[in-house]
Amino acid sequence: MALMRIALGADHAGFELKDQIKQHLQQQGFDVRDEGTSSSESVDYPDYARAVAHDVSEQRADLGILVCGSGIGMAITANKVDGIRAANVSTEYEAQMSREHNNANVLALGARIINAEAAFHIVDKWLATPFAGGRHERRVEKIMAIEREEREDDAAGAAAVRES
Repeated sequence: MALMRIALGADHAGFELKDQIKQHLQQQGFDVRDEGTSSSESVDYPDYARAVAHDVSEQRADLGILVCGSGIGMAITANKVDGIRAANVSTEYEAQMSREHNNANVLALGARIINAEAAFHIVDKWLATPFAGGRHERRVEKIMAIEREEREDDAAGAAAVRES
C-alpha cells in the first residue's frame, strides 16, 4: 500500500508548529511534502495556502495541513482553489466531523490557539477519520456543484464583459 502523501504549509506564525507536525507525521511513516515557510520572518499566508491547496487539487498530495496564527486566513485562501474543502478546526471533534461529514481534504490549524500536543491529537484524529458517505455524500456533491456553477457564472460574466 502506498504511503499517504501529506502537503504542509505555514506562515511565520505557524512555521514552528508546522515543523513539529512534520516530524510527528514522518515518525508515523507519512510522506510529507513541505511547502514552507521555514522561519519566523514575516511572509504572506495566502502563498503557502495556495501551494498546499494546489498540491491536493492536482493530486501531488492526498491531503493538506496548513498552520498560521488562527487558521482562518489559510482556510479562506485554500477554499478558493477548485476541489478544496478546507476546515479550520481547534478540537478533535471538529477534525472528526470535517472528515466524516464534509470530506475535508485540507486541515487548517491556529498556532496561537492550540499547542503542539493538541495539534498532534487533532491531526491524528483527522487523518484516521474516513468520510462517512451516505447522506453526507449528497451534501458534499452539492458543495462541489455550487463551486462548478460559480466558476461557470464567473466565466460567463467575464465573457460578457469582454464582448461589451
